[in-house]
Amino acid sequence: MSNLPVNNLTASPKILLVKLSSLGDVLHNLPMVWDLRSRLPDAQIDWVVEEGYVHLLEPLLTRDGFKGIDHIIPFGLRRWKKNLFKLSTWQQFFAFKSQLQATQYDYIIETQGLLKSALVCALANKSNNAVVAGLANATKFSGYEPIARLFYNQCVQVPIDCHAVDRSRWVMCSALDWPLIDRTNTPLFFSESFAQALSEKTIAGLQKPYVLCFHSTAREAKRWPNQRWVSLGQELASRGYQVVLPWGNSAEKAVSEEISKQIPGSLVPPAFSIEDAFSVIAYAALTIGVDTGLTHLAAVLGKPTVEIYCDSPRWKTEGYWAKNICNLGDIGGSPSASEAINTSLSLLS
Repeated sequence: MSNLPVNNLTASPKILLVKLSSLGDVLHNLPMVWDLRSRLPDAQIDWVVEEGYVHLLEPLLTRDGFKGIDHIIPFGLRRWKKNLFKLSTWQQFFAFKSQLQATQYDYIIETQGLLKSALVCALANKSNNAVVAGLANATKFSGYEPIARLFYNQCVQVPIDCHAVDRSRWVMCSALDWPLIDRTNTPLFFSESFAQALSEKTIAGLQKPYVLCFHSTAREAKRWPNQRWVSLGQELASRGYQVVLPWGNSAEKAVSEEISKQIPGSLVPPAFSIEDAFSVIAYAALTIGVDTGLTHLAAVLGKPTVEIYCDSPRWKTEGYWAKNICNLGDIGGSPSASEAINTSLSLLS
């Protein structure tokens, strides 16, 4: 619970959210913005995030009568670590620090549980009696560094089997001394108007209707076998859908090309950015993917999505907020090709 009495919560507190990375983790933190704004419409809400994920937050910036995030504070740690001895790196760090300390925050909510994010909390400018809330314990299958607890004045105990969205809400509600916001309050991510207003991305060779297949993931054990992708892709192609196989690096591109050779009319597109991914996903008939950030992006955009779990627990990140999201498999039990085919066709019908 909060260190501040409930009656000390003003109508316009200054709140800093700290969730630095990565793609899926940032997405599953987004409901906090909507939860906070619905209850504290006049609050200032800022967010520190790794610079590579700023595009994920831009749709929620306060503008044109919409109130979401007031300020995005980019954090360049990944790039800075590669150039520690350059003067420009330290200039950029002190510019970041200056931006971080430009506001005196009443609440700092840190939901990552890592030393790097806890250090951001330490650097932030805080009001007297400010609440700095973070995770008191690790949750299964998530990174956690116990030393981070030293930088909070409120350590929040969460269930060890805890969905990423629920975990963030748990820390937020404890910090603000609110009753827990649970799944009966459907999480919001992006506005419907944002998704509807996305312009179509032109990609050479892309043809409608198309199905996106995100086979790549950072951990090899989370991949679904290539032959199952081939079986799924061949069935979709036989029904008139173009199978599109995105990639993020040269090794992933080689896998896309190997799968594509066996699926008539399929496409291995050029590399595209996170910003481009919004539009590519928005105009897909269906997205099918393993437990990876771009699959979760499709789910939070409210698009028909099949999430495939092979070596990660489904309960941790499954899309539970819409009927057009289907979750298959689980840790230690990846789905068969026929399961994926039947589920995909049911969403396409």
